[in-house]
Amino acid sequence: MTPEPAFLLHRRPYRETSALVDLLTLNHGRIRAVARGVQRPSAKARQRLQPFTPLFVNWRGERELKTLVVMESRGHTALLVGEGLLCGLYANEIATRLLPLELPSSDVFAFYTALLEALPLPAERGLALRRYEWALLEALDATPRFTTPQGEVLDTHQRYRFDAASRGFSPAERGLEGRTLRHIEQGDWHQPALAQALKMVMRAALAPLLGTQELRSRRLMLDLAQRRRPNHDGVGSTH
Repeated sequence: MTPEPAFLLHRRPYRETSALVDLLTLNHGRIRAVARGVQRPSAKARQRLQPFTPLFVNWRGERELKTLVVMESRGHTALLVGEGLLCGLYANEIATRLLPLELPSSDVFAFYTALLEALPLPAERGLALRRYEWALLEALDATPRFTTPQGEVLDTHQRYRFDAASRGFSPAERGLEGRTLRHIEQGDWHQPALAQALKMVMRAALAPLLGTQELRSRRLMLDLAQRRRPNHDGVGSTH
């Protein structure tokens, strides 16, 4: 096969000198593979196989666990710090947790690539993260339905909360305005006033898929916010 564009999502030691890796690939979605010898201090591939580094990879094997046979860099590693880094770790974590192995999703790959370009820019990272989350939901056939559980159009003057069972929205006194949800449905997400509502919708839609196990990246984000608070430099979590 021709080497395929990819990014590392997760890596952990495997046996003495190898690593077990999850990769997001352009044409094959998430794959899991053994990267042999990369744990050796002298291995050149050790430095290439890092999060947020564009890669070309090739593998062999027909079972779920592949063996990497080609792994080359195809660009510079995204230099992420602070909240941008934690958002990148979050993006990797939810893809590793949610994407079934070898489910093709070129859109997820495209929006992940765009996200890495946006993460160093505080003004752009929130919207890029929402686009990426939506692409994941689409790949899983789990996007919200902007109707009531009965299929009725949302009333712009009513408030609603996400209903996980139907993936629609049920009336709720302290929910989001129907007008806001209608704007989100139309896909015009650049309005700053929609940022918080967008985050709430994505978090609600992803929650049933992620289950009860806490996201490590979210815990790190909360820890960062607590450390900054005494200095009056609060951070508004993007995820």
